[in-house]
Amino acid sequence: MMGRGMEEYLEALYTLTQNGKIARTTDISEYLKIAPPSVTEMLKKLAKRSYAKYSPYRGVTLTEKGSKIAEKMTRRHRLLERFLYDALKIKKDVVHKQACEMEHSISDEVERSLCRFLNHPYKCPDDGNLIPPCDLQFSNCEECLERQEGGLEDVGRRKTNLVSLKNLKEHEVGKITFIRGNHKVLQSLLDMGLKLGAVVSVVGPASLKGAIEVIVEGLELTLGEDTASNIFVEVSKDKS
Repeated sequence: MMGRGMEEYLEALYTLTQNGKIARTTDISEYLKIAPPSVTEMLKKLAKRSYAKYSPYRGVTLTEKGSKIAEKMTRRHRLLERFLYDALKIKKDVVHKQACEMEHSISDEVERSLCRFLNHPYKCPDDGNLIPPCDLQFSNCEECLERQEGGLEDVGRRKTNLVSLKNLKEHEVGKITFIRGNHKVLQSLLDMGLKLGAVVSVVGPASLKGAIEVIVEGLELTLGEDTASNIFVEVSKDKS
C-alpha cells in the first residue's frame, strides 16, 4: 500500500515533468519545501518500486505506472480545490493546503460525484493548471452523466494516460479519445472536424494569446486555449 508521502511526491513530479521535462532534485525540493537529501532518499524508493526513473545528477521522470497514480492524485487535488473555492467559497490562498489534506482519503465514487457536481471543470482556481480527465473509458462527459443512475461497475479503465491538445508538443501526433464538455461542446467541435478518433497534430502557437494551430486529418485549424484544454488524445508512439 502506498503512503501519503509517496503520493505527494508523485503528484509533484506530475506537475514538474509536464511536456516531457525532467525534474531535478532541487526543483522537487523547492516545490515541496523539503531538504534535498530527503528528496533524494524518496526518489530512490520511488525508482525501486518502479514509480519513477531516477538518475543522480540528471533528474527524474515518472514511469507509466507512477504516472497513472500521479494523474489520479492530481485530478483529485484540483477537483477539491474547485469544490472548496466554488462551492464553499474558501479563499484561494487556503484551498491548496486544504486540498492536500483531503485528497488522500476520498474514494473513486466521491471523485466522480465532485466532477459531476462541479459540471466537469477543466482547471483549478489558484494557478489555472488543467484538471486531468477521469480514467474511465468514456469518450465524453455526456456518457458519464447517462451512466450515473445505472452504475459504473462494468466501465473499463483506460490503459494509457491522455494528453490535452494544449499540452501536446509541436509536431506530436495523437488520436482524439476524450472530449470534456456537454452536447453543445461536442456538436461545436464536430462541426469543426474535431471528432472522436480523428488524428491531430500541433503545428505551433497561433497569433492569438494561448491559441494553437493544429492539423486535423489534413485541415488546419486555430483553437483557443479553452478548446484545446478540453480535447484529449492518445499520443502516437510513432515519430511524425
